[in-house]
Amino acid sequence: MITGPDAGWLREFTRKLVEERLAACGQQVAEIRSIYRWEGRMHDEPEARVMLHTRQSLVPEIIRTVRREHPYDVPCVLATLITQANPDYRAWVVESTKDPDEQDSGSSR
Repeated sequence: MITGPDAGWLREFTRKLVEERLAACGQQVAEIRSIYRWEGRMHDEPEARVMLHTRQSLVPEIIRTVRREHPYDVPCVLATLITQANPDYRAWVVESTKDPDEQDSGSSR
């Protein structure tokens, strides 16, 4: 799960992750409210959230990409281990994402 400042930014970022095969799918919620304390002050802000469907082995690369490109100083990235899933859906996720052991084909990131 990743949160972002607005639906447009998060939609384009999610599209990039899917195009690069870091995620098979991203299901976005266009508006959520985040209530939090940051730098000693309370905040109540609109945000967007996306739930990515990916391989556990790709999470570190997703985190690196988020840290490099996200506008927040400390972006929210949370991974939840899935213990059970529709086997056909799981196979689609694996087929739709890159094998982290594959060599990079030279595409720029």
